[in-house]
Amino acid sequence: MKKHFTATAFVVRGDATLLHWHKRLGQWVPPGGHVEPDEEPAEAALREVREETGLVCEIVPTAGRHAFSRPQELAAPYTILLEDIPGPGEPHQHIDLIYFVRPADGAVHGTVDDPTLRWVTEVELQKNGPLDVGPPAADGDSARLKDDVRELGLAAIAWVSRSA
Repeated sequence: MKKHFTATAFVVRGDATLLHWHKRLGQWVPPGGHVEPDEEPAEAALREVREETGLVCEIVPTAGRHAFSRPQELAAPYTILLEDIPGPGEPHQHIDLIYFVRPADGAVHGTVDDPTLRWVTEVELQKNGPLDVGPPAADGDSARLKDDVRELGLAAIAWVSRSA
């Protein structure tokens, strides 16, 4: 099966993470997408956030750095997922590098004015119920967050709040 490298960013502001409605998949997901040729994964995550939400963000480090200066050390992802991606087209898998990010200093910190974007709070993630706003769910269950999105959203909020 073909595999593509992707990068995903859980954007955290206060006690919430930003998700967007993925129309084709019919579910709420964090911003992310394919790593372009000659692009580092963390750069891809930040680019995808900017393209999908308009927010300029920065990576929140989740791993220690070493003292050497060469070779350059890239930002490590929090985790890496292998995700099955259905058609249209040929089914494939994403090797998805997951980063935690926050709006950069001076970036717009207000609510993103787009009905396909939603700040989901820690309490909502813990309740694990369907989201009460956003596009209508086709099957009644698709507005409920997938386990990986919920658990990583909670981890991102906890990690970023400790890093503040």
